[in-house]
Amino acid sequence: VIGQPAKSKHPKEPGENKIKPVNKKVKPKTPKMKERESTDSSLKSQSILMQVMDKGRFQKLAATLNLSAGQTIELRCKGSNVSWNYPSYLDTFKDSRLSIKQLDRYSQLILANSTAADTGEYSCWLQLCNGDKCRKDEAKTGSTYIFFTDKEELFVPTPSYFDMVYLNPDKPAVIPCRVTTPSAKVTLHREFPAEEIETDGTDIIYDVKKGFVYQHPSSDHKGIVYCKAELQGAPQISIKYHLLYVEVPKGPPSTTIAASSNRAEVSDSVHIICTALGEPDVDVNFKWQYPGQEFERPVIIQNFWRLINRGTGHTTRISKSVIVIEDFEARDAGNYICIAQNLEGETTVATKVELN
Repeated sequence: VIGQPAKSKHPKEPGENKIKPVNKKVKPKTPKMKERESTDSSLKSQSILMQVMDKGRFQKLAATLNLSAGQTIELRCKGSNVSWNYPSYLDTFKDSRLSIKQLDRYSQLILANSTAADTGEYSCWLQLCNGDKCRKDEAKTGSTYIFFTDKEELFVPTPSYFDMVYLNPDKPAVIPCRVTTPSAKVTLHREFPAEEIETDGTDIIYDVKKGFVYQHPSSDHKGIVYCKAELQGAPQISIKYHLLYVEVPKGPPSTTIAASSNRAEVSDSVHIICTALGEPDVDVNFKWQYPGQEFERPVIIQNFWRLINRGTGHTTRISKSVIVIEDFEARDAGNYICIAQNLEGETTVATKVELN
């Protein structure tokens, strides 16, 4: 009778079968445990990522993990073909403190001498490959958000002292003042007029893993803001964020083309300018087709962009590509075609330059 309640607990806590293998009578329950795991995707996904502790112990990771900056952490992800995701700046600066090794049965990630800047999400997943094509096995993933706490650095450090955040009416905007400890009290402030911005939990929310999120950005939100964090001591201030309101129709670039002159003399210098308007954070790429191309005629092509304020609180990115033909010749006469591309598509425009 005493043993009966213990048996009834096992289906609820499959891990107990491994921790307390009393005798061989437990074995018939093993198929049930596997069946339960196959239907519980969250249990299955979390099981492949573990932290290596002292003396060879392993610990499954929760959604968040708090560590002190300076520690070395080792993570292991089960599988023979594993991919990792971690704070991108570790790749940007090719940080030698980060080491990833794929072994036969698991992949190992070691981050030595951690800093507050390493705070962020660490995740892994199993790759399913068929020849050269691989895809993510959604059932076998693991993820944890690690806070590397540093009392001297309540905010996760950034490479700049000033950042721009684009407010698009179609999507939430994030002021990314993340903290290194989740227990810090964080508030959002406007620089002018000097005031604290109320976080109502509906239109503006605070997410400890992201920062402040404007759910429905509008032109009223534009301006310069900063965050303030407090934790048992003097408050710390984040970098400043310049909020720019954007209202540009989505789609291929809005593009125009113009020549310095549509009629040129021999030996003239001719400029053709291709201009595209778009969202501030969307890159535009240019391609040219011109009469002297097949002759490998030497030309100068310059690309640049800048932000402009349209006078109504809206900010637009103006991108330009300029092709310069020095010492114009007969073979340079004809159609100059500019193709402007962004992620939404491409726009083609053309103009003609004739020889006088």
